Amino acid sequence: MNTIKVRTTQNVEVEYAIASVGDRILAYLVDGAVYVGAMIILGMVIGLLRPSGGGGLWGVLLVLPFLFYHLLFEIFLSGQSLGKRAMDIKVIKLSGQAPSVGDYLLRWVFRLLDITLSSGFVALITLVVNGRGQRLGDLAAGTSVIKTQVYHRRNPFQVKLEEEYAIVFPEVAALTDQDMALIRKLLHKAIQNQNETLLSRISERVQEVLEIRPEMTDRDFLKTVIKDYYHLTAGVEA
Repeated sequence: MNTIKVRTTQNVEVEYAIASVGDRILAYLVDGAVYVGAMIILGMVIGLLRPSGGGGLWGVLLVLPFLFYHLLFEIFLSGQSLGKRAMDIKVIKLSGQAPSVGDYLLRWVFRLLDITLSSGFVALITLVVNGRGQRLGDLAAGTSVIKTQVYHRRNPFQVKLEEEYAIVFPEVAALTDQDMALIRKLLHKAIQNQNETLLSRISERVQEVLEIRPEMTDRDFLKTVIKDYYHLTAGVEA
């Protein structure tokens, strides 16, 4: 299974399984079925209304919604068309940020070359060669298509997740997993060796970085920082 690693805006490294070519083809077929079904229904409605004249206009009104189908659904369903949702896949930004309207627009524009004009041949070749779940539109937008379930999220802190937990120091979002791993390691060493000097130095350094002055002991402060960081980032997705 091919995977990609994405570092989120909270500096958390998350690993996702890349949507397979098969997943994307099946999503395309589901979307195609939606096209056909919706056009049949809409055509029947127009037929029942029996509009007089303006046949060309009614034809445009019939086709127009489906021309923008992928663009609109990906914008309003956070990177998913109905077919993608059925296959549990979605568009993400490789930078870790949420895709913008401009990113979705780029994917939609390149769709004409990737899929429409080439019957999907260009997209298929690009996906196979690229290996990162990217067709030309994705390469242009800096996006990829992944399985929605997180394949692996590194969690070295072993902190119990509490549903009603309130973050004490939101400033911990500025730290990284590597920072937290070092803090935890040094905290464990200081406690194990009963080294209050080391404990104080760790606490002072973290306070300097976060620019906060807590009213609690050094030990409680560092434990709270670790707990805050885990709860702040545990549910984060790219």
